[in-house]
Amino acid sequence: MRTRLSSLSCLLVTILLLPAPSFSMDTPLSDEAVREAYFLGQHHDQTLANFVAKYTTSLPMPKTGPDIASITLLTPFALLAQESSQRTMNYSAQQAEEDHHNQQEIVRIVIQIQLTETYGALIPAPTGSGSGSPTGFIQRSPDFWKDFDVQVLDKDRALIPLSSTGDSVYSCGSDGACILSGATLQFDFPASAFKSDSPTVQVTPPEGEGDPVSVDFDLTRLR
Repeated sequence: MRTRLSSLSCLLVTILLLPAPSFSMDTPLSDEAVREAYFLGQHHDQTLANFVAKYTTSLPMPKTGPDIASITLLTPFALLAQESSQRTMNYSAQQAEEDHHNQQEIVRIVIQIQLTETYGALIPAPTGSGSGSPTGFIQRSPDFWKDFDVQVLDKDRALIPLSSTGDSVYSCGSDGACILSGATLQFDFPASAFKSDSPTVQVTPPEGEGDPVSVDFDLTRLR
């Protein structure tokens, strides 16, 4: 009997000494987590910006084609902190909890695309219908981002977003003239759809217009 008890004790000690398993992002959020996110957003200083910066991966400028400048993955906790920062001073932690209980938790993917010298606001086009017509330039469509293919993969499963939007970005000079400079894409997914700790975001430019990019996110490092 002593030998059996001794073996059992050794087994329990071994289990306790094993490294704790890593878990995915915090979802569904507990009431405590909701309060923490609320107070983080209420700092109204650089604290929140520094925190959210950890959720963004910046990418190097390509040699040719559009610049897929950054990809951000915002968890329910990060989104709630952002929402809290945008509310008035009369917004309380209790109200934040009540509002959160009435909302579906989501993960938001934000992609920033910038135009470059080789993929600019102006594109070459013939000035006439004849084969010998000289080449001129026309404005790139402000909806150019619709030609980009975006996939979010979780355990090799392509996730389907609840919603997706795209907004053109313009740069304006001191004379008031503005020119297309890029786009911001946003995709919202149900948080429950993420089953692994390492989802992948893939962005593929239009055919012949640059190389695709792929970013893996480690959800064990994100709140």
